[in-house]
Order: sequence, then structure tokens, then C-alpha cells
Amino acid sequence: MEATSAILDKLNDLDKKFEAIGQKTETHLEGLVWAKPITYWDYIQTDALLNLQTQRTTLPDEMVFIMYHQVNELLFKMILWETEQLCENDVPTTEVFTEKLMRISRYFDMLTTSFDIMGDGMEVEQYMKFRNTLTPASGFQSAQYRLIEFASTDLINLIDNRYRGTIDRNTSYEHAFEHLYWQAAGKDYKTGKKSYLINAFEEKYKDEFLRYMEKYNTINIWKKFQQLPEDTQKDAKLIKAMRHYDYTVNVTWVMGHYNAAAKYIESKDGPQEATGGSDWKKYMHPRYQRRIFFPELWSEEELRTWGENV
Repeated sequence: MEATSAILDKLNDLDKKFEAIGQKTETHLEGLVWAKPITYWDYIQTDALLNLQTQRTTLPDEMVFIMYHQVNELLFKMILWETEQLCENDVPTTEVFTEKLMRISRYFDMLTTSFDIMGDGMEVEQYMKFRNTLTPASGFQSAQYRLIEFASTDLINLIDNRYRGTIDRNTSYEHAFEHLYWQAAGKDYKTGKKSYLINAFEEKYKDEFLRYMEKYNTINIWKKFQQLPEDTQKDAKLIKAMRHYDYTVNVTWVMGHYNAAAKYIESKDGPQEATGGSDWKKYMHPRYQRRIFFPELWSEEELRTWGENV
């Protein structure tokens, strides 16, 4: 092979790279001689990925349920990946902010339109049998979804609507945590007693949640939006994108989940509970908890009727 100028330039670039970290270029080139070519299945870790589905029953549609939620968690990870890049950027440009926001929104659009997979992709009879083996686990216990919320908006917007007037920026994170909207899914505020659903969730993730709450208190998506030039903050196209993200996460996606759950949970006569035992209707429906990431971008009428016309 002829050592062309292009090849010599690449070798020179490699030499600079390895010299900067105290490494010998010859050693790394020798390693390349013996390295195996990369394959798709090794790079994607296909075998490992396809062996992560473990059913608890012999009912075929349980596999649909497992894989659907695993896909959700992968999409949540993609959302967090983009969100962290945006929020940890000291002064994001308008272009960077817009690009990251659109990526995040597209992922949630995928999540929103995917509910038909679960809503229409499982037999009711099968679900009502295998769901009993899932108790007390619940989709409520998705930690990544909570992290997305913390990174999207000011913490006050995630506080249970009944207690927002008693919490401000001087409130401890521990106290604020105890009044997050999702605590209502399994906590008796009069006695302070929590369900196993909440206790198990907090035992595993509470420390991480508190760190995230503090970290993103000043660098969440809304705070980054406020750092943009004033004329950009008034840009109709960008405001539309912000509103789309807000509504998609807090109304459209939530209602997709709500309707899919209702199809199965309400398929039998009499009151039915979610697998974790939560009051799933009041926890999930947007008109109860009024989760709104960017309330400043909505009119008074839109805020007043949030989640009512869905």
C-alpha cells in the first residue's frame, strides 16, 4: 500500500492524539492488526438485548407487555440523553436549544403513538390473568420518567396542586419531595402512611431523585429557555415547539396511557385497582394533578381548562 499524503496526515493526527495522553502510536497500531472487525450484533449487543425478556407466566401476550415497557425505557433514556446535553450546556445557542427540544419532542411523539401496541396488541383475558403476577409492581415505578420531569421544569410545577401555595424556593428538597404530585398515588397525607408501591420506589431511587431535584433546580429546560435572547423567547415557532412538548408529555401521552389502562382495568365489573394499588385515575388524569411544565406559555383559559377536553 502506498503511503499517500492522506494516510500520512491521518497517522500524524493519530500520533498527536496518543501523544496527548502519553500513549505510543505504534502500540495502538499493533493492536489494530489483531483486533476483530466489528459486527452489527456485537455493536448493538443484540444477543444480550433479546435475552432481557423474562415472562412470569405462560401467557403469550405477557411478552408484548414486557417488550413494550422496555422500549419505553429505552426511549426515556434517549430523552434524558438529549435533555442532559441541553441542560448542562452553560449558555445554549438558539440553534442548539431548538434542535435538542425537537429531538426530545419527537421521542415523546413516538411514545404517544405507540400506545396502540399495548392498547390493541394484547388480549384482555390474557392481560387480566398475567397482571395479577405483577402485583405490586407498577409502571408508576419508572425512575427515568421522574428524572425527565425534574429536568424539564421548575420543581413547583411538579408539586401536588393542593400544596403549591405552601412551598417555595426556600423549602427543603426533602419536604418538596414529600409533596410531589405522584405521592398522591400511594400516600395518605393525613396519616403520612405510604403504600408499599411508594416505599419500595423511594428505597431504591429517593437519593438519586433528591440529587436530581437539586441539580436541575437552576438548569432545567425552562431555565435554559429563559437564557435565550429575548427576541428568540418570543419566536412563535419556538413557543409552539415548547407548548407541543408540554402538552404531549402532560396530556396526550398521559391520556394515551390512561385510555390503554382503562381498557383493561375496567374490563371487569366492579372497582378495579392498578397493579401497584394506586388510585390510578386521580394519579394519571391531567385534570386532577394539572402537570404543566411551562405555565407561562399558556393563557389563563388554557390553564383553567387543562386536561378537561380530552
